[in-house]
Amino acid sequence: MKKSLGILGIFLAVCVVASVFGQNFLTGYNLMNLTQRTSLFAIISLGAGLVIITGGIDLSIGSVVCLAGITTPWLLVEHGWSPWVVIPVVLIGSALIGLFHGVLITRLRLQPFLVTLCGLLLYRGVARWMTSDQSQGFQGEYAGVRSIALAKFPIPGLDTYQLPATVIPLIVLSVAIAVFLHRTVWGRWLLATGRNESAARYSGVPTAWLITMAYVACSLLAGVGGMLFIFDIGSAQPSDFGNFYELYAIAAAVLGGCSLRGGEASVFGIVIGAATLQVLRTAIILLGLSSQLEFAVIGAVLLIGVTTDELIRRYSVRRSERKIA
Repeated sequence: MKKSLGILGIFLAVCVVASVFGQNFLTGYNLMNLTQRTSLFAIISLGAGLVIITGGIDLSIGSVVCLAGITTPWLLVEHGWSPWVVIPVVLIGSALIGLFHGVLITRLRLQPFLVTLCGLLLYRGVARWMTSDQSQGFQGEYAGVRSIALAKFPIPGLDTYQLPATVIPLIVLSVAIAVFLHRTVWGRWLLATGRNESAARYSGVPTAWLITMAYVACSLLAGVGGMLFIFDIGSAQPSDFGNFYELYAIAAAVLGGCSLRGGEASVFGIVIGAATLQVLRTAIILLGLSSQLEFAVIGAVLLIGVTTDELIRRYSVRRSERKIA
């Protein structure tokens, strides 16, 4: 809770600075775009958070976003598949990627970093190969299915701001994950697995199954995010679509209170962490700074998050030692 309040304070401070020094920050159009991007990145960040809870990492999120996003218009436009078939096929395929990761990590005992790093290269390569590295888009069609991401809902009393439809899946997923983590025995087992996998396993917790399901959920949410991203932007190039999205997701999760050692998470914190990164990105643009500074900001955020997590851990250890003494 304290970490969540801390990131909320940072988020509000960044918003104040951006609104003071950025002329167009508080316009309805900018806030609407900010809400849209926050929702999309928060969805994939929730998946990253589930994996980080187990003490693992998933570096393939951006490539899964690319593969799922590129495959959607490729099947719809190039091959004439029905949206009712394409959407479940893409989601099932994304989940199978996570299952593949989970089996390699839990059964073959491969390192998550290595498995997902290979996935980062593999899935983008597949996307570029199957599309011949050509841009994929909807060619002005499929407005109905694209409305899943493009629809806007008017807010009474606000003329220039409309609520993006992507907020709906974000709220549904956030509530579902929060209930799972804090109101079900499976969620408590997942947190226990992240804190001490060996102890949890000897206590009868199906740790291998839980870790595998965490990777399945992460890739599934990346697939959901990939489809929503492509519905939003309309077309994308497989060579760069989703590049570095895994860094946004991991940074948002760490910034939002997920410990890289595992066993800690806050759904609210992850969402606010994703929002903070998007506000920082928007502030950089509005302040006229170089867009390349965006990656420096992400790196700094990750460094601050890891350093803070380690300092909190050391403080907790010293406090516990003093109480025992």
